[in-house]
Amino acid sequence: MNILYMKNYVRYVTLFFLMLSCFLSSRAQEKTTVDTVIPEPRTEIRTTPTIRTADTTIKRILDELAKISDSDKQNSNAIQGLLQGKEIDNLTKYELIKNNLINASETYYLLNKKIIDLKSRTTTNNLDVFITSLNNPESKELGFSFSDRIVELVEKIVLKGKVDKGERNGKIVESTKSIINSPIFQSFTSLTPPLAIANSVMNFLHSVSVNNKQISQKTLQDFEKELNKYVVYYTALNDANQKFEFGLNFNKDQLNLLQDNLYDHLMFTASALKFQLPQRGNKTIGETMNDFFFDFKKEKVVQFFNDLEVKYAKGKRIDYEMLLRENPNLKEVNNQLEDLILQTKRFENLYNEYFTLLDSYYNKVNNSLKIAQDNGLADQNMITNKQTEFRNLKNEAVTDIQASINIKELYNNTDKVKYRYRIF
Repeated sequence: MNILYMKNYVRYVTLFFLMLSCFLSSRAQEKTTVDTVIPEPRTEIRTTPTIRTADTTIKRILDELAKISDSDKQNSNAIQGLLQGKEIDNLTKYELIKNNLINASETYYLLNKKIIDLKSRTTTNNLDVFITSLNNPESKELGFSFSDRIVELVEKIVLKGKVDKGERNGKIVESTKSIINSPIFQSFTSLTPPLAIANSVMNFLHSVSVNNKQISQKTLQDFEKELNKYVVYYTALNDANQKFEFGLNFNKDQLNLLQDNLYDHLMFTASALKFQLPQRGNKTIGETMNDFFFDFKKEKVVQFFNDLEVKYAKGKRIDYEMLLRENPNLKEVNNQLEDLILQTKRFENLYNEYFTLLDSYYNKVNNSLKIAQDNGLADQNMITNKQTEFRNLKNEAVTDIQASINIKELYNNTDKVKYRYRIF
């Protein structure tokens, strides 16, 4: 702007001296004509053309000066417009950064809270009790206990109902009961207790048959065939439990990884906003984040920007250009908010995967109940009632989890963050 004014100043001075030179030249010519021409009665002094020429030059110079003056006014207005536009542009940038980071502070809090909530989920207590009871060899949820059925099958098929006749048969029954009630089977986590019990009973009977001619291989095959009807049911139920547990553990691992990434992103943002950075120490990532959110709140982020505006205030206006220039990290944080949004979408995927896992679990448990029905292990009405109970418990679990996590709250907050707008 100073260079432009200097150029115009030089043009003004040049034109002024040119005007002055022309004027003086005109006056000199006029004076010379008057002094040298001898007056005659009928002779006119022809100084008019010379004066007209001077007047035309002066008029042309004045017109040029007027044009320059108009040009200066236009340039001045243009410069003022550019300056005003630049000021508005900086204000727009600042307002975008400010609103984005205020809303993002709430996003950090909500995402962390919902990660912790989903990590704590397995199923509801009622659903856990239902599944555990079905898988318990002593339970009579379907009208029978696996333990009692094994003893009945030994007496009916292996001993042909001759339990009281002969001391040896009585010992076989007692030994079978002892195997069933052994606490060793309760410590098995990789196999279902019913399967381990069935294998142990079969091994015992095979060893007994060596010295007991009344227990033939055909008898043992018939016994094993009936026993396997129960084993298949319990194995299917145990498979459902194991796959659900594996899926839950994988889901939790992914949530832990997501929370670690959230922690790293929050560290950068907190540094730009002059917060004391969260330190992990010996604490879990969940404990560290919870402690940090006692201080990192939306209200304090609002206060940070209020203090910033006071610092860069010049009279009644704020120098947004200087504010942005001296706080470049605010631009960087704003430009990395897309990463935060991607993390919320990753959480959404894990949230949906949890319900997919729950649906799969539900289908597998129902399949095990169908096996019990097909094999005639329990009354059909009893199984139908259990299927209905399980469906209701599963729906209740889904409703409780959805209400507790409230994923829509996260969606609504995320929509407020205009992360697609980059500032450079």
